[in-house]
Amino acid sequence: MAERPFSLHVSDLEIDTLRKKLELTRLPDELEESAWDYGVPLEDIRRLLARWKDGFDWRAYEVAVNKLPQFTRDIDVEDFGALNIHYVHQRSEVEGAIPLLLIHGWPGHFMEVHKLLHFLVSPTSGQPSFHVVVPSLPGYGFSEAPKKKGFAGAQYAEFHGVFTLSFPPAPSLNIGSSQVARKLGLFYGQKHVKAWHTSFIAVTKPPSFTTNPLLYLQHLLTPYTTRDRDGLARSTWFRTKSTGYMAEQSTQPQTLGYSHADSPIGLLAWVYEKLVQWTGSYPWTDDEGIVT
Repeated sequence: MAERPFSLHVSDLEIDTLRKKLELTRLPDELEESAWDYGVPLEDIRRLLARWKDGFDWRAYEVAVNKLPQFTRDIDVEDFGALNIHYVHQRSEVEGAIPLLLIHGWPGHFMEVHKLLHFLVSPTSGQPSFHVVVPSLPGYGFSEAPKKKGFAGAQYAEFHGVFTLSFPPAPSLNIGSSQVARKLGLFYGQKHVKAWHTSFIAVTKPPSFTTNPLLYLQHLLTPYTTRDRDGLARSTWFRTKSTGYMAEQSTQPQTLGYSHADSPIGLLAWVYEKLVQWTGSYPWTDDEGIVT
């Protein structure tokens, strides 16, 4: 499991092919005054398409990516063999720094760390410092994808367990925005995970009288704050309006892959929808939307 340096370079041929596909893009129409009711507004995609075709500088982005200390190594997962995994690894110069594993989710990638890395490894006086490791999940970014069926949550957790133990010292704190971080804590918490922080907690709908009478009565009688009510409303929205992707990706991903592999704008729209809807009012730039 030797660590090998990694540098990103996309060929001119691939960039030229992308430009041709963008030039040939055919956009759908949309219903009047639909805004975000049925997905990404057409005006957003038109704006992003124009930027991607005529303003986005991929070579400049490559330079920014390659400023990060990137590596690859092979990680063995039981029944799936060795997978070549890409990751960012930045050690702090502060003595006693804490080993930290940052885990991205979907849609996400290792570049989520680029605005944070300096503050984590070189904090201001009195703040904790970290040795940071940020893997690209198997099948994401520049990490090799499994070739066999059955690579699911347990295998992602096993991968991270093996992956973290390949570092001296092994990361014992993990931060993640997906189910992978939760499963890693559940499966390996007693041995390798001292603490876990997440921005993704699965929320179920309120209890009914038949499913749990006691909790149902507590739910009726508990005075909710405005923040509580907003949170419950957001959870209801997510459960009823924002989980279609999950059904498709977890049941028929091959079918979805044909359009995403061949249509840059189709893939952009699929990811951009969640990028905007799941991050509140975060001011994403168009370039960040494109590269995500």
